[in-house]
Parts: sequence; C-alpha cells; structure tokens
Amino acid sequence: MEYFKKILRFAKPYRKYGFLNIFFNILYALFSALSFAALIPMLDVLFTPDKKVLEEPVYTSFGQLKDYLQDYINYKVTAFSGDDEMKGLILVIGLVLVLFLLKNLFNYLAMYFITFLRNGVLKDIRNSMYQKIVNLPISFYSEKRKGDVIARITSDVLEIQHSFLSVLELIVREPLTILFTILIMFGISTELTLFVFIFIPIAGMIISRIGKSLKKQSDRVQQEQGEFLSIVEETLGGLRVIKAFNSESRFYKTFSNSTSRFFLYSNQLLNRQNLASPTGEFLGILVIGVLLWFGGKMVLIDKTLDASSFIAYMGLAYNILTPAKSISKASFGVKKGNAAAERVLEILETENPIIEKPNAIAKEDFNTGINIKDISFKYEDEYVLKKFNLTVPKGHTVALVGQSGSGKSTIANLVTRFYDVNEGDILIDGTNIKDLTKKSLRNLMGLVTQDSILFNDTVKNNIGLGKENATEEEIIDAAKIANAHDFIVGLPNGYDTNIGDSGNKLSGGQKQRLSIARAVLKNPPIMILDEATSALDTESERLVQDALEKMMKNRTSIVIAHRLSTIQNADTIVVLQRGEIVEQGSHTDLLAANGIYKKLVAMQSL
Repeated sequence: MEYFKKILRFAKPYRKYGFLNIFFNILYALFSALSFAALIPMLDVLFTPDKKVLEEPVYTSFGQLKDYLQDYINYKVTAFSGDDEMKGLILVIGLVLVLFLLKNLFNYLAMYFITFLRNGVLKDIRNSMYQKIVNLPISFYSEKRKGDVIARITSDVLEIQHSFLSVLELIVREPLTILFTILIMFGISTELTLFVFIFIPIAGMIISRIGKSLKKQSDRVQQEQGEFLSIVEETLGGLRVIKAFNSESRFYKTFSNSTSRFFLYSNQLLNRQNLASPTGEFLGILVIGVLLWFGGKMVLIDKTLDASSFIAYMGLAYNILTPAKSISKASFGVKKGNAAAERVLEILETENPIIEKPNAIAKEDFNTGINIKDISFKYEDEYVLKKFNLTVPKGHTVALVGQSGSGKSTIANLVTRFYDVNEGDILIDGTNIKDLTKKSLRNLMGLVTQDSILFNDTVKNNIGLGKENATEEEIIDAAKIANAHDFIVGLPNGYDTNIGDSGNKLSGGQKQRLSIARAVLKNPPIMILDEATSALDTESERLVQDALEKMMKNRTSIVIAHRLSTIQNADTIVVLQRGEIVEQGSHTDLLAANGIYKKLVAMQSL
C-alpha cells in the first residue's frame, strides 16, 4: 500500500473527477441492488396473482421495512391494474427496466469520469519521469541501461494504470455493491444471509494464497523487458559495427535468450494470475449451490421463505459474485502493480547529487576568467584529477593535451557542472560555480563535442536548439560562420531538410559544422571544445577548424585536442598526464622545452 499511496499523489489535480466517480458509483451500487430486489413484486404478479393488497399498508417499524415495501408495491400494482393483471405485469416490468437502465447509466458516468483521472495520472507520471530523466546527472546513466529507463517510462507506467489505477474504479463501487446487496439480502432472510457468510472468508483465504508470489514474478517480467529493450537500443546504435563484424547471429542469440526468459516469466505470472478468475467463479458457484439447497429447504419444507423472495435472493447472491471477483482481481493487480510502481518510483525518488542552492545566483555576464583551484575528482575509486590548478583569463584560449585517460574531458565535465568536484573549487569571476544556478552557468558556455549529437529533426531546428525563438536570419548567419551554409542550401529542402536519426543523412564533417553553428547561435562568452575535430578527414578538418577559429575569436575557450596541429595558436597549452599538469606554456615555449609536448608533436608528425 505504500507504493499505492505515493502514486495516488499524482491524482490530486484530478480529484474532482474522483469525487464524481465516487458519487455515481454509490448510485450504481444502490440501483444494482434495487434492480434485483424489484424482481420480487414482478414474480409475485406472475406466480401469486391472487396476492393483492387492496388497502394502503402502514409503516410500523424498521424491522418490518421489507414487508412494508413489498406490500406497498403490491398495493400500487393492484391499484393500477384493477382487474387486468397484464397491466400490473407491465408496470412491474417497466419498474425493473427503469432501475436497470439507471444502474447502467450511473455505471457509464462513473467510468466516464474515472477515465480523466486515470489518463491524467498516467500523463503526469510520464511527464515527471521525463523531467527527472533530463535533470538527473550524466553519471546516473553510466550505471543504468537506456533500455531499462525506456521500459520504466513506457510499460511500467502502463502497468500502473492497468493495476493500481483500475483499483480506483473498484474501491467504492464493488464494496458498496456488495454492502447494499447484503443489506437487502438481510432484509429478505437474515438466516440465509448468515449462512452465506460462513463461506466468504474461506473463499477469500484460498484466493489470497494464489496471489502471494505475484509481485516477485511481475518484477522479474519487468526487469527482463528492460533487458531486451536495452539490447534493441544498443543494436540500433551499433548496427554498422554489428554488420561489419558479422555479429548478427551473436546479438540475435543474446536477444532470443532474453525473450525466452521473458516468455518463461510471463507464462508463470499470467498462469498464476489467470488462476484467480476460475477459482473465484467456482467458489462463487459453490456458494450458490449451497444456497439453493439451504434456501430450497426453507421454501419447500420449512415454509419460512416465499418462492418469489427466494428467486430474487438468488439473483442478489449472484450479484455479489461479479464485484467479489473484481475485488480479487484488483488485489492481484495491486501486487503486480507494486513491482512496476517500485521501478517507477526508483527513478522519481532518485536524489540528484548536483544540488542547486536555494539562494543560487543567476549570473548573466562574464568579466575576468575561470579559476580552477586544487580540484580532485574520481568517477569511482581512483582519482582522475589530483590537486589540479588552472587559470583561464577572459579572452584566452587554453588547450588541454595528453594521452587518453589523462583527465582532459573530465575538466570539461566539471566546468560545465555535469559532475561535481570531490575537492577544491571552480570559480567564474571569483564565484564558485556551486553558488550559481545551473541554467545560468550553462548559458555562459557553448559545447562542441567529438560526437556530434544531433536530433531527428530539420537542419533549422537542430541549429535553433542553441537559441530559443531564433530568427531564420540568425540561424543562417550562424551556419555561415560554421562553414555550413553552402552544404545546407544544397540539401533537398535546404534548412527544412530532415537530417535523420542522429543526423545520419549527413557526413561527419557536416554534422560537426552543424554542432558548431548551434554553439555559434547561442553566442556564449565561454566555449568548450572537446576533441571537436578528432574524428574528421583532412578536408572536413580544415573546414571545421576554420569555423572553430571564427567562433573562438574574442571568446574564452577551453580546447581539448588529440590533433596538436589544431591548437598551435592557443595562448596556453597544458600537457596532462594521469590527472596532473606536467607542462604548460605556448606552442613555441613547449617545443623549446624539449619535453613531453615535443614528443607528442613528433609522434603525430610521423
């Protein structure tokens, strides 16, 4: 129930629909019971036509309410029909039809209003999950597989709707239907109703035992679904490599193993779940059979119950079966939904370690520079940076070079606050970046990475991501600075051409120039270039490098580079080795020092 309560908080904005649902469910439950009780006078007209009431009955006490109501209806039927018994029959049939019509009308209205609540909760949970997914730090996704996250926001949220939220339909309607029905059953025969109560707890215990292991089985199904979605996501992302290495059969084997486990777990779960309905129905019919025996004895031998009341009573007893089955199914649904809710809430309740202070400063300008003071950082156990210090004055270009794993990209991740330092401080204009709002900090920075991250949208919208509500002229100007305009106008629809998933309709150099155009449009004072040309051919590199130089003009830039030819004009070149600075200076100074930098240049010149 703990998960159920947490999910229900999403229902607050839709509570008016919940109240309307409850109101119409109460009416449905009442008329559901009355519609069967109304069969008694009809049966009396059919089977005991001589049972006429010529004088209006007088109400005496609550204990005689059932007899009073029965006599009153018989009196009205007698008064209406006179000597024509068919008129009385038509009146009673009309009463039954009206009651059943109202019962079903109220049922529809109850379902109508709960639909808005269910789908509204579904929408808000998905929106909250997406917002959380976007806000969580990049480090979170180094531990979680993308497919598993996708499974949680799709199938797990849908499971919550089918299980938890379906309970909302039953939480008032079915218990009240049973309550009102039992009250009328007590009114007809207290002895017979008490006899029924002996069997209900026994049936409940049997059904409860069936549902005990559902949560564990459902959890396995949902985890396996996340597993094979991850395999699909990885397959689509690495399809070229899979084909190039003829690994289709290997990946198919991995996927088919996962779907086989999913097949096994789903069968176990559904077979256990499907056992509830026939078990519940058989137990219900067993109760009906016992009632027929006990009630038949009361009618035929003891003469303590009339035939019409007994037939109506059996209808009422059967009327309990449907809501009782629904409640047992709902209890299974809650157990199954617990596993889905646990996985959804795990995302929603994950604490973001990149905390923004309540009084964080919204910084809008950049005046003096970036100062990295004594920072140490580790992703897991081993420190990637140790007591690292670096100053980047405003307007300067600082290049970071070194072997893979030396900590170059980590500095970019820390300055943009994708991760927080373990020790030390990063200051912008003397203010710790932890004291700034994340939005204002990232507004000061433009990022161009080695992997051109583009979206399945038009060229215009991909560039326009750098500035909200950018005009077409601004987008074209940014593309010209990035040396992208010429190839864009040659595309089938120019700036309105869709570039495909991850920009796969473009070459590597074209994708990179779009990324640069996006950063140019943002026009930030600080630019971070993370190996922006390392994956390009010579011709593309020349165009991209020219675009980068245009973009970096009059800006503060941190450049991470493998190709040393691209950073020779940097004001300062910092050589890193295992998270520590081993050399620092201009290109000329470092060559003259005859150290590690010169060796790196010599190796790339071969």
